[in-house]
Amino acid sequence: MLNRLSPLALVAALVVATPASAADYAIDTKGAHASINFRVNHLGFSWLTGRFDTFGGTFSYDASAPEASKVSVEIDTNSVNSNHAERDKHLRNADFLDVSKFPKATFVSKSIEPAGDGKAKIVGDFTLRDVTKEITIDAEFVGAGSDPWGGERAGFKGTTTLALADYGITFDLGPAGKEVYLDLHVEGVKQ
Repeated sequence: MLNRLSPLALVAALVVATPASAADYAIDTKGAHASINFRVNHLGFSWLTGRFDTFGGTFSYDASAPEASKVSVEIDTNSVNSNHAERDKHLRNADFLDVSKFPKATFVSKSIEPAGDGKAKIVGDFTLRDVTKEITIDAEFVGAGSDPWGGERAGFKGTTTLALADYGITFDLGPAGKEVYLDLHVEGVKQ
């Protein structure tokens, strides 16, 4: 599915059984060619931004049958990084991620719906704080081809929005801070 797949959706594709014609990719986190970024409104005055530094996953992709693609991603919640050590300690505690109890978050795709022009809707299960909810990632194909080191790569970007209360996060960030926005960038190396 050379349409728009999210980094998370691309990763789940490799974990799930794929059709014979689909290619399998590992998300390139070693080369830092993938990122999971977030932003949340802070009290209606500004945006708090950050990322998760440690994650991994796989995806399968078949340009001729993008709907058969799959993605699987696992995120180390302790790796949250908002560029402020004290805030990151708070994000790791029970008010937010509660990383001592829930050290990982996962996404596994269930279906991919091509939307034309390199775009797709990736539907899957996202688990955070031991709560699983179905989410949709608006994905877009960025490009694919040979790299300078003799390998093959494919890249996607995606966005989605999560309601914090859906995952048991009720800390008051003001009326505008009820949702977190995810921006996903995934580059995979063909296996």
